[in-house]
Amino acid sequence: MTIRILIADDEALLRMAFSMVLEAEPDLAPVGEAEDGAAAIRLAAELRPDVVLMDVRMPKTDGIEATRQIIQNCPQARVLILTTFDLDEYAFAGLKAGASGFLLKNTRPEELLAAIRTVAAGNAVVSPRVTRRLLEKFRPHLPDPAATVRDERLNRLSAREREVLVQVGSGLSNAEIAAALHLAEATVKSHLGRILHKLELRDRIQAVIFAYESRLIHPA
Repeated sequence: MTIRILIADDEALLRMAFSMVLEAEPDLAPVGEAEDGAAAIRLAAELRPDVVLMDVRMPKTDGIEATRQIIQNCPQARVLILTTFDLDEYAFAGLKAGASGFLLKNTRPEELLAAIRTVAAGNAVVSPRVTRRLLEKFRPHLPDPAATVRDERLNRLSAREREVLVQVGSGLSNAEIAAALHLAEATVKSHLGRILHKLELRDRIQAVIFAYESRLIHPA
């Protein structure tokens, strides 16, 4: 299956570089280029890409709002946020908007290609530990515990699923969760799949954010 990719960046040279890397791969096809967020939203609706490479700092509509609208209008699309600095506040906002991960702009071509294939398969490309670092860095922006209304979706989870979600939110990998809860790794993966379905979440990143925002776990 060919993965269709939309490239959104306000720098023409970067768009060209990304496109050249993608065109060299038989299973990847760049289908369009957008110079700003408004163009990205329009082209995503027209072209229905599988993956959008999204710069965040663009004129007119920024990449965060573009991500939010693309996810809303094209739920099959997966967005990869492109950032200049690790733990950029825009990366955090992008994940909250529904992106499936983020990459540094100077990432190696093989890492870019692997990330695109990963998100196209429905997975996230930000490791659990990096996700936790993002949340720890921006925990002042999380809801005040005293003002937080308990999310009723938590009632959909079994006691074991809540245990697994706590571990996911704490930044543990499936293997680490399996060791901590004395489960098979395949069982943890199954639990996570049910958690995502019950909570109506897209991927592991969204599960971590949910765990924090619902105050199921608390930043240290």
